[in-house]
This record gives sequence, C-alpha cells and structure tokens, in this order.
Amino acid sequence: MKVLIKLGGTLLDSAELRASLAAQIAAVERQGIAVTVVHGGGKQMTRFLEERGVSSHFVNGLRVTTPETMDAVLKVLAGSVNQELVTALIAAGARAVGLTGIDGGLVEAEQMDPALGMVGRVVRANPELLDLLVGHGFLPVVACVAGARDGRMYNVNADQMASACAAGWSANRLIFLTDIEGVLDASKRVQPTLTAEDCERLIRESVATGGMQAKLNAAVAAIEHGVDQVEIAPGAAPNVLGRLFADETMGTRIVRARERVVCHD
Repeated sequence: MKVLIKLGGTLLDSAELRASLAAQIAAVERQGIAVTVVHGGGKQMTRFLEERGVSSHFVNGLRVTTPETMDAVLKVLAGSVNQELVTALIAAGARAVGLTGIDGGLVEAEQMDPALGMVGRVVRANPELLDLLVGHGFLPVVACVAGARDGRMYNVNADQMASACAAGWSANRLIFLTDIEGVLDASKRVQPTLTAEDCERLIRESVATGGMQAKLNAAVAAIEHGVDQVEIAPGAAPNVLGRLFADETMGTRIVRARERVVCHD
C-alpha cells in the first residue's frame, strides 16, 4: 500500500506536536506501508513575512506570491520547516529525506494566474524519485515548491501538491492532517462522508471557502485521478494516524459515490 500524508503547517509549528506526528508516521512506515509526506508552512511563512513588514494576501485560499514572498517560501517552507520535520522523523527512526518538487523534476508547474504572481498550477508529477527513495527504505518529505522546464520556480498550494503527488505516485490513500475537526456543513457539523458532488456543492454554495475550498478541490482531483481514499482529519487528535489506520471514523472521508443499499425481499 502507498499512502501520502499531507501535514498542515500549523501542526508543525509546535515542536511537541511535530515530534508526535513524526513518531506516528514512522510507526505507519514500520508496518510495511510505503509513505510519502507533503507539508505546508503557511503560518510560519506569514510570521516570517510580518517580521519583515510584508503583509500576506490571499485569493481563494491561495497566497499571492511576489518575488519577496517566493524568497520566504524558499527560506522557510523549503528550508527551516522542511528540515525541522525531517529531523523529527529521523529522531523517530525514519530515514527521512527533505525535498522540494524541483528535485529530480518531481513536480512540474506553470503559472496559474498572473494576478497571483509566482503561484504554480501542477501540470505533471513524476513518481520515479519517490519510487526510488521509498524502494530503498527512505521516507520522502516534500516541500511545496515546483519547477518549470524554463527554469522558473513556483509556490504551489500544499493541498494541490499533495493531491498531484498522490495521483502521480499512484497512492492508494491520501490523508490530509489539518487543524480542524473535518469538513463542516452549513450548520457547522462535521460531515463524516462526502462525495465529489457534495464537495462541489459546498463550494458552490459558499459553505466551503478559502483554505477549505482549496482542500476540497484537491481532494476531488485526487479521487478523479485514481486515489482510492481521501481523508481530512484533525492532526492534533491523540494517535490520529493509528486510529485512522484502525478504520476509526475521524474527520471527513471523501469518496467517489455513496454506497447503495440493496434490499432483497
């Protein structure tokens, strides 16, 4: 089984929680499951920019990326956040390797919208590097920077990066660990199961906006490109990965279609 785990940057801001998640990921890997990690770092980047007097602007959950912001992406997201997580995973017994989408042409992107600046849309994910590393016992840890064939670099939304890597790597399962309990409906209740159509409706009705809109779009894209199972779960919950792999209902599961109950007379 191949599993891609996406860690939200907010979860990685605490050394204690980072160590806990690293230990859980290492435990999953010891079960013989092939694991790749993709991580965000938006909170850390916002703080880094604010300390330098630079404000952050978002459009539909995507950070407008100026050259100055891109410099922060490289220093913080691909730098300190990535290496702190790699260090925690190594301390937990995993042979973690820090990467970006640029390395080995892992993820190729193009400019999404000139109004967003250096924000990339993934056009291709090449799984060879992930297979090579995992096949030799390493655990890839991917920061959300992608390259273009013309040498440009792009900031890629972490959820979109995770979705593209999961699909390109033919992952069986994609788990988004985040700082919320799951996907909420209009009444603020966590929905245990959603279809792709349900996700699109929540977006259309402006129930899911901003970061959740981006996350649901990424989840639906993963399902449509062959990932069997996508979950959005609270990363700070005790032993969240162990409970998910024990099939405990946590957060929200995204499925292709609801199972039909057939009644027999």
